[in-house]
Amino acid sequence: MITILGTGRALPARCVRSDTFDERIGKPVGYLAETTGVAARYVCEAESQIDLAETACRAALEDAGVAPGDIDLILCGSAVPYQPIPATAPAVMQRLGLADGSAAAFDVNATCLSFLTALDTAARMIATGQATRALVVASEIASRALPWDRQPEVAALFGDGAAAAVVTKATTGGMVASLMRTYPSAYDACSLGSGGTRFDYHNDPDGFAAHAWFGMDGKELFRLASRHFGAFVDDLLARTGWARDDVDLVIPHQASPAALTHMIRQTGFAPDRVVDIIAEHGNQIAASIPFVLDVARRTERMPEGTRTLFLGTSAGVSFGGLAYVA
Repeated sequence: MITILGTGRALPARCVRSDTFDERIGKPVGYLAETTGVAARYVCEAESQIDLAETACRAALEDAGVAPGDIDLILCGSAVPYQPIPATAPAVMQRLGLADGSAAAFDVNATCLSFLTALDTAARMIATGQATRALVVASEIASRALPWDRQPEVAALFGDGAAAAVVTKATTGGMVASLMRTYPSAYDACSLGSGGTRFDYHNDPDGFAAHAWFGMDGKELFRLASRHFGAFVDDLLARTGWARDDVDLVIPHQASPAALTHMIRQTGFAPDRVVDIIAEHGNQIAASIPFVLDVARRTERMPEGTRTLFLGTSAGVSFGGLAYVA
């Protein structure tokens, strides 16, 4: 098992209220905030994805009381990388000033669940002696490639941010269980087509440009979650031996206000046990879960012994969860 030694988060300087976008899409002031439930989000201007990652990582290291040189594994769990090649994690390692060869650094991508899968990967590497202290970070610039012209209500859900955690082998508490399941029948329900090999910019620049926008079929995602997510949580709890009432805190992916409401209804967790920050931050893709984790820790919602469930969904479509005792 692993335990979390410290966490940190980062935001761009600019906060943009939803009212700012209403006129742009020809709607009355207040439309997007009321329709989506997201009143504000932070948007990068001068900041890069690596800038956000560095700030979050340094905050996590400080919280953990660990120097950068004490880290021997860096995992970047972001849905969208800094660039296709090389991975983002080596750029973070370089920015933190770690010496060549002092750590392994690579990316783990499961879109919105990337941080959880990276955390699970770190746990397995620490358990097998391949690492001692790991730094896991998710950094997202979600405000780009959004479909403001076609799906403004979808575009308004997203915001930028980063968060990180330092983990090591647990002596007490720590990670109890994890579970991930994938439902590829909804592969195209949440997608950004360009940026990989599917559309070749050099041979088909128009096709590349046409698929360079994020798109989401909310109804299909809702249908899939309605059918399977409740049973998924049941199976995760079965691995822990916990009943629902044993769970003190739920740290969910901040997909949308509607998705959080639906998740609470499906799973039966009391709303006051679910950490919800989406109204003022939006969906930060893979950074959502660790960002909420840092908020929970720094607002004293995770005292020692807190039984915590991390839960989320991702494009693909996958469900993921991790049980943890603080």
